[in-house]
Amino acid sequence: MLDLKFVRENPEIVKQNIRNKFQDHKLPLVDEVIELDKQKRAAQQERDNLRAEKNTLSKQIGGLMKQGKKEEAEQVKAKVAADAARLTELETLQTELEEKITKIMMTIPNIIDPSVPIGKDDSENVEVQRYGEPVVPDFEVPYHTDIMEKFNGIDLDSARKVAGNGFYYLMGDIARLHSAVISYARDFMIDRGFTYCVPPFMIRSNVVTGVMSFDEMDAMMYKIEGEDLYLIGTSEHSMIGKFIDTIIPEEQLPHTLTSYSPCFRKEKGAHGIEEKGVYRIHQFEKQEMIVVCKPEESPMWFDKLWQNTVDLFRSLDIPVRTLECCSGDLADLKVKSVDVEAWSPRQKKYFEVGSCSNLTDAQARRLKIRVKDENGNKYFAHTLNNTVVAPPRMLIAFLENNLQADGSVRIPEALRPYMGGKEVIK
Repeated sequence: MLDLKFVRENPEIVKQNIRNKFQDHKLPLVDEVIELDKQKRAAQQERDNLRAEKNTLSKQIGGLMKQGKKEEAEQVKAKVAADAARLTELETLQTELEEKITKIMMTIPNIIDPSVPIGKDDSENVEVQRYGEPVVPDFEVPYHTDIMEKFNGIDLDSARKVAGNGFYYLMGDIARLHSAVISYARDFMIDRGFTYCVPPFMIRSNVVTGVMSFDEMDAMMYKIEGEDLYLIGTSEHSMIGKFIDTIIPEEQLPHTLTSYSPCFRKEKGAHGIEEKGVYRIHQFEKQEMIVVCKPEESPMWFDKLWQNTVDLFRSLDIPVRTLECCSGDLADLKVKSVDVEAWSPRQKKYFEVGSCSNLTDAQARRLKIRVKDENGNKYFAHTLNNTVVAPPRMLIAFLENNLQADGSVRIPEALRPYMGGKEVIK
């Protein structure tokens, strides 16, 4: 969420940013929120004047009563009563205006970084760099669920009976591989200095609206009926929420956390043929990383976060590339984002396995996450997040890139301690 003062003083910058994100339908909101803010400030000024007048008149009443001027005192009392009624009206008006302003400000997108390429959607994202050599083996690579079924490692039919489409049972060595990847990712991030955390898997609505846009919330979140609780779509939500309404001493920054959680997502709409497997599902598990830091340090942390994901995938012999997300592909709170994509030998193309985002002070402003420097000055922190690994997609990349001609799957050396020393799954 932007600073209202910034919007008021820089309306054309805000409007051009909206155009850059191809959200022209939001352009009228800028003038609307500026007008509402003008009305709110006028109401506040009138309230201040009436309060000052009330204090003055109250003193006059006492003086008039002492002088025996009862009739004049009653007239002043009537004026005080009228002012009190007007103050109540103004208080109600201010509350209504503040609610309208907040609703609009929550939908105006954050100002994107100048380095972000301008484009309408993810088809215009820009490749930055490749890591590792993409290989297409001289044997056919089956669809990922077919590979899993050969190991008796997945049961989609039973899952459909139990929970519907978008769920699965993982079994045997494939289930073990899933857990091994999560455990390896946990230790990988701990070794890089991050603090491990298992967060709440449900969060309240004020946290949801603090960490994501309304559009994302509607498309992603499952609401718990009868409770002010939502199932998390990613542990980033509860991890950032950990700092809600706090003032962090500057010397304690940065906070660098890595978290494990299950994730629950509606995944509205059709997503193409690849979603017939486990690429896009309603429930999965993930290792995440978040950073809360000083504003001047967020660009540096942004580069460190996506590099962590690249390094993890390369340690498991999976070729990856990084993509700079264009303006139209950025969620409203994000100012800059890089996707990490893994190589698919079967599809002969890359597919997304992680997304790194810098949200600057957007989440912190909504959640009131502030920092206090050594002089007592307070400012909003910057927040960043990135996927370490999400096993459903990681499993696809892992199985395809480590599949051997005889149908077995090689276990990279780094993962073997988490697989009981196994070098191959047969």
